[in-house]
Formats: sequence, C-alpha cells, structure tokens
Amino acid sequence: MWLIFFFLLWPQAAPAPSARGALDFATFKTTVEPLLIEKRPGHARCVTCHSTGTAFRLQPLAKGQTAWDDEQSQKNFEMVKRFVLPGVPAKSRLLIMPLAHEAGGTEFHPGGKHWESQSDAEWKALANWVNGVK
Repeated sequence: MWLIFFFLLWPQAAPAPSARGALDFATFKTTVEPLLIEKRPGHARCVTCHSTGTAFRLQPLAKGQTAWDDEQSQKNFEMVKRFVLPGVPAKSRLLIMPLAHEAGGTEFHPGGKHWESQSDAEWKALANWVNGVK
C-alpha cells in the first residue's frame, strides 16, 4: 500500500509538447501574411492600422511593396505569435478580435468585424494555422 502512495507522490515528468502546439513559420508566410494585406470591402487592410500605433504591430510596407521580405516576415511571425494560443483558435486574439461578436468574437475591434462567422474561409485558414494544420 505504501508503495502506491509513494508512486502517487513522486514527481512525474511533464508530457512532451505536442506538435500541435508549434506554430509553423512557412504556413504563416504563405497563408496568414497574405490575409494581413488583403483588402476587404468596407475595411482597411490589417497592415494599414497594425503597422503603427497598436500593440499588434506588423512591419510597415514601403510604398509599392506588396509583400514582406523574409526578415520582415520573421518579425511579423514573432509579433503574431503573441496574439495566438496554439491549438485554441477561439481564445486567440488574432482570430477573435475581427470576428463578429455573435460568432464568438470580441464585442469591439476598432477596424471593424472582418468575419461574420467561424465558417468564413479566411477565419478557417487562420484557425487551421493555429491548430497546426498544414
């Protein structure tokens, strides 16, 4: 009996982090970043507001620049990771700030609500990245 009690008190090794917990840079660059530049009717591009004056600060694009270079993308990746809870899209600010409140988003996003539901193709693409789906 005491052996079972001793075993229960013995510190156990923490489980290894799952592959699902890792955010993939290549997928970020090919799938997420283009959405941050995308022009949506009635809304400014994400990069327009989020390259100055916000806590979520993307690298600014120079006039005429249509995509980020590798160094800028790496900086964007490091920034965006702060607003994502790997494996949990519904608790990741990147996904819930611009999502309609009725669909599980926050009540307010200064840039408006870009997605009406979690079925939106862009929202699902971001959710897949957060979930580690390539």
